Amino acid sequence: MEKLAILDCGGQYTKVIDRRIRELGVKSEIFPINVSAEKLKDYKAVILSGGPNSIGSDERLKFDNKIFEMEIPVLGICYGMQLMSDYFGGVVDSNVVKEYGQNEITINSEVPIFAGLDKKQKVLMSHGDTVKIAPNGFEIIAKSGDAIAGIGNRARKLYGFQFHPEVDLTENGMVMFENFLRKIAEYKEVYALDDRIQTSINMIKDKVGDNKVIVLVSGGVDSAVTAALLVKALSPDQIYAIHVDSGFMRKNESDVICENLKDLGLKNLIRENAKDYFFNTEIEVDTRKIGPLVNTIEPEDKRAIIGDIFIKVTNNVIERLGLDPEKTFIAQGTLRPDLIESGNPDISGFAHKIKTHHNDVLAVREARKKGLIIETNSDWHKDEVRKVARKLGLAEEIASRQPFPGPGLAIRLIGHNKSNEIAISEEDVKKVNNILNSTKENAYILPLRSVGVQGDARSYRSLCVMYGNKTNLDWDLVTNKAKEITDNVHSINRIAYILNKDKIEGNITCFNMNICDESVDLLREVDNIVTSNLEKSKANQTFAVLIPVGITKKYSIAIRTFVTNDFMTGRPAIIGSEASKEDIENIVKEIENRFSDKIEFVMYDVTSKPPATCEWE
Repeated sequence: MEKLAILDCGGQYTKVIDRRIRELGVKSEIFPINVSAEKLKDYKAVILSGGPNSIGSDERLKFDNKIFEMEIPVLGICYGMQLMSDYFGGVVDSNVVKEYGQNEITINSEVPIFAGLDKKQKVLMSHGDTVKIAPNGFEIIAKSGDAIAGIGNRARKLYGFQFHPEVDLTENGMVMFENFLRKIAEYKEVYALDDRIQTSINMIKDKVGDNKVIVLVSGGVDSAVTAALLVKALSPDQIYAIHVDSGFMRKNESDVICENLKDLGLKNLIRENAKDYFFNTEIEVDTRKIGPLVNTIEPEDKRAIIGDIFIKVTNNVIERLGLDPEKTFIAQGTLRPDLIESGNPDISGFAHKIKTHHNDVLAVREARKKGLIIETNSDWHKDEVRKVARKLGLAEEIASRQPFPGPGLAIRLIGHNKSNEIAISEEDVKKVNNILNSTKENAYILPLRSVGVQGDARSYRSLCVMYGNKTNLDWDLVTNKAKEITDNVHSINRIAYILNKDKIEGNITCFNMNICDESVDLLREVDNIVTSNLEKSKANQTFAVLIPVGITKKYSIAIRTFVTNDFMTGRPAIIGSEASKEDIENIVKEIENRFSDKIEFVMYDVTSKPPATCEWE
């Protein structure tokens, strides 16, 4: 069988490369970047992934130089292109340009890897370093403005992309991959994937045997697929399904979920109400005590607490049922992106942690070491899980249900403590004003931070709010300027546009905010307004974020919409086409009518991923 080797430099999208190659009918395997060239002698081609490190830093990744002398085709992506450039005498610099998000590049369509493509291409960039001078023997095959976006050596079949062809925001990435595989590397065979459903069923049977399984069911497609596979593999008496109501669920959601889960054929369905436990429990992580949630601001601490308490609640149920904790398995709907973003060392030895997912906290990793965790979806992405759900015959209401994170509303309520506010640089204020100078738009940088992903690394940086035209905003202008700001002002990773005010009278302030009944209940109601009005939008995910920002009122709301397939990258839904302007205006009116005493601004998050993540925390 013809095979391709993917060398992992710690990129957030390495597994996506693997999936794209398999989709195109070529068998691929992932290795660490420091694999020896000797181990790759049976592979017809190599792809080097992106990664968070810098060529010029002490953390530069080491690799076997013989990889470039094997006389087989090599494609370097982002950091991979920089490694290739450096090896062949090019110059990589951190002071050329930094690009995050979708860019338009110009390509040389006569180069085989771009065969059949127009000269202008929209691609996803996420880099701080850039190839300043192309390496010896290479031609420049793509440019982003004046910056080098692609290099190639046709004779040696070596190519490099500064952008990421593997993600959805690179619109013709699959064509580029297919050209590399079929025209350059000359793969002939077609690799058909094994039956994933049967493979998962066999894995469950072999692992569980006659023991019991606790499956955590949130109501989303991921955990529903895991539960459905368990039902096919095991006796109903072996399976206990637990839906944990953490107090951070959406309006009436637990009632609806438990009703839908009955149709999966689950005999033992338990609804565990654990709000007080989640709100008020302190935990210990690496000898450090953190919590309770009502006193916690830092996003990673929030996620660690919530993930740990999920396991504690599960263990309490195991004890109450009289099951043997050393022989009872815990099944969860973990996806491959969850493990990648959590920086799981078993998935990549070099990837940075972007955010800890509740299904990959320390307590879960300890249980994995004991062999007690079952994760049927851990090799799949969201769109793949949806396909499996439909093959399993799950209701479309479940198969197409929008994602809802395990921590729920807790990470959509942005905590803040005024005593720890970050200082806003006057230089950054000037940069933002200069970018908006030729427009009628205005902006305000706030000492309120959210989580982002830039250059394959986590960022925790300031929010910038724009305003000027309310719901009549010029979408292309605003999103282009937002991208220009995040590319050039490195203290900012997210932009939100104010929809309900065209002028700011007074100073915008960040107030103290913690998790409490008032803040969670308010967010729950406002989220219901946002999601119910945007049911017909073309976004793959819509929700509300509560932020402690205002002039005289201490709360504001950000509407977050996300258009994506794999949730590794994505962009906001366009107001006026993908999200109805009328629906957006209805949201603004309803929020102002019901909560004018509490909510100052209604905003719209206009940031792509990268540089922002889909969730704010």
